[in-house]
Amino acid sequence: MKAAVLNEFGSVEKFEILDVPTPKPGSNEVLVNVMATSVNPLDFQVRRGDYKNELTLPVITGHDVSGVIVEIGIGVKNFKVGDEVYYTPEIFNGQGSYAEYHVANEAIIGIKPKNVSHLEAATFPLSAGTAYEMLFTRAQLKVNQTILIHGGAGGVGIPTIQLAKAMGATVYTTARTVHHQILKGFGADFTIDYEKENYIDEILKLTNGKGVDVVIDTLGGNTLSDSGKILNQMGQVVTLVDIEKPQNLIHAWGKNATYHFVFTRQSRNKLDELTKLIESGKLKPVVGKVFPLSEIGKAHSLLEFRKGAEDFYGKIAIQIGNEDSN
Repeated sequence: MKAAVLNEFGSVEKFEILDVPTPKPGSNEVLVNVMATSVNPLDFQVRRGDYKNELTLPVITGHDVSGVIVEIGIGVKNFKVGDEVYYTPEIFNGQGSYAEYHVANEAIIGIKPKNVSHLEAATFPLSAGTAYEMLFTRAQLKVNQTILIHGGAGGVGIPTIQLAKAMGATVYTTARTVHHQILKGFGADFTIDYEKENYIDEILKLTNGKGVDVVIDTLGGNTLSDSGKILNQMGQVVTLVDIEKPQNLIHAWGKNATYHFVFTRQSRNKLDELTKLIESGKLKPVVGKVFPLSEIGKAHSLLEFRKGAEDFYGKIAIQIGNEDSN
């Protein structure tokens, strides 16, 4: 099978498209013909070596799969050959999704939503799965609560806005002005241009000094320490970003705040819930750009550096298989 292989960590030029052996499913595993995958910030972080101690070279990376089961292993009970599925491979444990075939335990895969293509479905597992975990599992967002979502135009930001609105929250988000109308279409009630406005001042003004009930951090930096300044009493901060340096949380302490640190987990139940939301139209895919597997380096560069693409939003999908042949 063809696969994008890293023999060393570093720049996008380190990817090599090679012929490698097709894996075989073991007990409770299925072999999936990968139709599509996508690119996430985690992917370029892995490629450049941020998590090199967690991986053994050479390695096939990638963290989203949408495809068709072509073989099942002993003990598989819930799936059959021909099923269209989507999922996030086990992070730092085995082969990733930048390949024509992938093996996964049946416990972490779900049936692909019927109303989206494989390209669209491949944009959901990691990003929307993370959004679901942040809002439902951790923050347990409630109707009429207020939420600030940092980086609303990003791959995680857009599904988080959609889910928060579906849960009945008042949604504030930060993004460039060029994306404001788009994000309002996805459910954002208030948009703040972080390049032109101080989001702390804007949130306090918009909430009459009360602050918000939940802050979703997809950016890092000083977000953890600054979030305490805009939290309501008993507010919550949910972050999916590594902490690069110590931060002073004195403002959060004064608000009796709760902090949640999310490293997304794989689960069929979570995918089944996402499928319901997608098929009901409450969660919609946003494919901003499509590349073939042979151009995986270009896809990484677009997401990581955004040169000449400041107005880009949504997810980058990678076409691997031919959907028309299935």
